[in-house]
Amino acid sequence: MKICIVTHVVQKGDGQGRVNYEVAKEAIRRGYQLTLLAREVAPELKQNSAVNWIPITVKSYPTELIRNLIFAQKTANWLRQHRGDFDLVKVNGAITKEEADINAVHFVHSSWLRSPVHSSRIRRDLYGFYQWLYTAVNARWEKQAFHKAKVVVAVSEKVAQELVSIGVPRSRIRVIVNGVDLQEFAPGLGDRQKLGLPTDVNLALFAGDIRTPRKNLDTVLHALAKVPDLHLAVVGNTEGSPFPPLAASLGLNERVHFMGYRRDIPEIMRSADLFVFPSRYEACTLVLLEALSSGMPVITALATGGAELVTPESGIVLSDSDDLEALTQALQLLTSDRTLRQQMGKTARSIAEQHSWTNMAQTYLDLFEELINHEKYSSHPHLSSSSGSITLPSSTTSTN
Repeated sequence: MKICIVTHVVQKGDGQGRVNYEVAKEAIRRGYQLTLLAREVAPELKQNSAVNWIPITVKSYPTELIRNLIFAQKTANWLRQHRGDFDLVKVNGAITKEEADINAVHFVHSSWLRSPVHSSRIRRDLYGFYQWLYTAVNARWEKQAFHKAKVVVAVSEKVAQELVSIGVPRSRIRVIVNGVDLQEFAPGLGDRQKLGLPTDVNLALFAGDIRTPRKNLDTVLHALAKVPDLHLAVVGNTEGSPFPPLAASLGLNERVHFMGYRRDIPEIMRSADLFVFPSRYEACTLVLLEALSSGMPVITALATGGAELVTPESGIVLSDSDDLEALTQALQLLTSDRTLRQQMGKTARSIAEQHSWTNMAQTYLDLFEELINHEKYSSHPHLSSSSGSITLPSSTTSTN
């Protein structure tokens, strides 16, 4: 099979980039020829004889919207000339103007635009207007891209539901949850003293962008004020963040530990007793799966993509991100019951073990082969979405 992947980055240190990196590795392992249309590719992939990297260079234009538009046009021009060389083309969202066989969706801009915590509703300035414009334009482009694809992969059940809400038939949607590094994120004993965290206390962890209310640290802090036996470690860039002052105003300076932006997340997760992340909007977050893999009970909310992975035996899922009383009760329960935390942590790890990067990549490649075999034996091979869409066997719509 000859596969083409169109994406900005293919390397470990990037969300979508890591997904495509693992898919690329599995394609190579199965002996397929791989072409990558990307700005950046991991050195070990560039050096592999099975990989043909087509660098897509984009100048440093002032906005991401312009850079993405140029990238989409350049990749479309190249694909129009070479589309016949490939059995299958995989893309992410509205990354190119050319249609693809498989579109992997990590974020649905139409849903984000409707969110009450969208940047344009928080900031009524030029930045807020740009964020509205960026989201609105992407929402229009990606809707067209989703309808052109033969199969649309959603990275969470939440994303799948959002795709259905904009008219993508459920029969063409496959849910493949992102993976996690089970060796890097593993249960163990972290060194709190080395991390500058207090020992001999109950410690919760929050990790995310704390310069915006979207991740909902404000509700976590208000709940924490009602749980005096709990400390909170916060990972995230504090520059311009309103939350250190909020913590101070709530009298939490002694119990909230702002750690700033960190790269040693696995070590920090091994040092915490539980993970709290009731985000107000999240398509799918890797940090949730990383917490499960680290053997921590998780408190999250339905608005957080990936929350479907958290069972009652591994954590608590709030129906409303802003339900202060429910969040307080959840924190109190896990703070007061060490045995329950340990039991939930073991179950959390067993859930994560089903979602390794290897399992995820194998599921993608199985889908590629299924699609190709379906077309090979179809009476109308290579049916384009412009003349109609294919319906895969029911097995392709199940959740990984």
